Amino acid sequence: MNYNINKGIGRTVEFKGLKAQYLFIFAGGLLGTLTLVMIMYMAGVNSYICLLLGSGGASLIVWQTFSLNKKYGEHGLMKIGARKRHPRYIICRKPLHRYLKFTSKSNGL
Repeated sequence: MNYNINKGIGRTVEFKGLKAQYLFIFAGGLLGTLTLVMIMYMAGVNSYICLLLGSGGASLIVWQTFSLNKKYGEHGLMKIGARKRHPRYIICRKPLHRYLKFTSKSNGL
């Protein structure tokens, strides 16, 4: 099979409809699920439970990643993160006359 990952210079990386940071979320989630299943299997948990949790977790990650990609788009998660860092409003607690007062600079040091 041949998969096209990048479609041109200056364009974002895209794989099967997932763009940019969603690829990293997708790969990291699946890797984390695989690691969790391996640890559970080595710890002695029943293999059917491991398979059930692994397949359920992987399908949840696939579903959520594609839904986030569809809902927010290529730069949506970065915009949400930037919005959380900005203040909603600026509070000015000085009296108004302190803003309007003009002080001249003197030439002396």
